[in-house]
Amino acid sequence: MKKLVVLTGAGMSAESGISTFRDSGGLWEQHRVEDVATIEGYIRNPQLVIDFYNERRRQLPTVKPCRGHELLAALEQDFDVTIITQNVDDLHERAGSTKVIHLHGELMKATSSRNPNDPSQIITLDADHMDIKMGDQAADGSQLRPFIVWFGEAVPEIERAAEISSEADIYVVIGTSLNVYPAAGLVQFVPDRAPIYLIDPKDVPWTAGHRYRHIKKGASEGMEELTKMLKLIAYD
Repeated sequence: MKKLVVLTGAGMSAESGISTFRDSGGLWEQHRVEDVATIEGYIRNPQLVIDFYNERRRQLPTVKPCRGHELLAALEQDFDVTIITQNVDDLHERAGSTKVIHLHGELMKATSSRNPNDPSQIITLDADHMDIKMGDQAADGSQLRPFIVWFGEAVPEIERAAEISSEADIYVVIGTSLNVYPAAGLVQFVPDRAPIYLIDPKDVPWTAGHRYRHIKKGASEGMEELTKMLKLIAYD
């Protein structure tokens, strides 16, 4: 099977009704980035940060995967698909995708404030216990915090994502502004031989030298179009 690697951003989840940070009316207009998405903000006011992500987590059961998520999952019938997502929701998994790399963490997980990337400290929250509370402790005794990669923190999965990008036979970018690094730099690792498809209704700044085909549609409509094209080359 050909290796299909997909990089997804906020535009993918927006069609499911999840608020984005960068668009007008998005979450950044209600909260300063420095207050809710940096380690400094967390140290300054952990209650505010924990409450912010609790609120986002409570939203998850009210939304469901969009058609674009479902079409990506269906491509596993014909391709070896790996999804690299900048999104922290679980919509790719709920749609049926089996190989998903979360660059910026996972909303349904919590971890240690002292050692956030230690696998032994990471726990999965469930529908009956979705909120993190002040006083909840990780295995190492520190306060539980959201398992989110905040601005300025290291991105533990970036090397694996770069390696997988370098092995792609086909590369797809969906719903990302390509403004956030290091994720935006992953397209630089795509082999010259691999075609790149960009699905986004807006113009996206493209700094990689690699040629690409722009499908100027939203995630679901764009995936409908792309799926038809990919069916023709699945077994070439």
